[in-house]
Amino acid sequence: MNKGVKIFFWLLVVVNVGVFAVMKSGVFDKPLPVPAQRESNADKIILLNIPEVAVESTPAVAEHAVAASAVAASPVIAKAEPAAPEPVKPKAADNKGTPVCYEWGEFSGADSERARKALVKLQLDKNLSQRDTEQPNVYWVYIPPQKDKAAVTQKVAQLKARGVTDYFVVQEAGEWLNAISLGMFKTHEAAQKYLDDLSTKDVRTAKVGERASKPKSTVFIISSTDSEKIVKLTALQKDFQNAELKSASCH
Repeated sequence: MNKGVKIFFWLLVVVNVGVFAVMKSGVFDKPLPVPAQRESNADKIILLNIPEVAVESTPAVAEHAVAASAVAASPVIAKAEPAAPEPVKPKAADNKGTPVCYEWGEFSGADSERARKALVKLQLDKNLSQRDTEQPNVYWVYIPPQKDKAAVTQKVAQLKARGVTDYFVVQEAGEWLNAISLGMFKTHEAAQKYLDDLSTKDVRTAKVGERASKPKSTVFIISSTDSEKIVKLTALQKDFQNAELKSASCH
């Protein structure tokens, strides 16, 4: 090998070693910088305002949305509590002249006659009628039979002096002749309560017993178009606390 070839060979080796060293250093792994590009016609760029496309609702969804909107727009209405029922009170006839009807009772003995006289004073005429019934197994508060009419008169005077005005003298022949009835009751408890009330008025000889003779009781039926008479009828209740005045259908 001549001298020129040897020099070329070693130069080539040196170059290869240099290239290999440069490649191992990672110089070529970094990206080459890209020169910034100049904006072309930037003043002519216009931004478009693209509106949002509404999603089409199905008929069912649309209907539900409308209904929901209607409910939301509707005012909230509070449910009123039902008013408590008021007790039935006697009322006058209406403006058309239609009569109102009542039943008043039950009365027996002296109370029946006393109530009838009070109703007669109202001049109800044909608007007054009565229904008589028998009362089985009733209890009465009474004063035992007196020996004669003079004794009855004296006992009645004593009752009046003590404020007792509801009484009836039995005049039918038999074991109860000249007995004084102070009231008839459907139950023994009611009769005993009335007897206790009488004792507070110093009525000491009265008793409670069961009447087996089935005495009659009376219910008065009243119909009227006169408001003033209805008011007076209502006022009579205070004098007959054991009787009930209630509305009834007109027949």
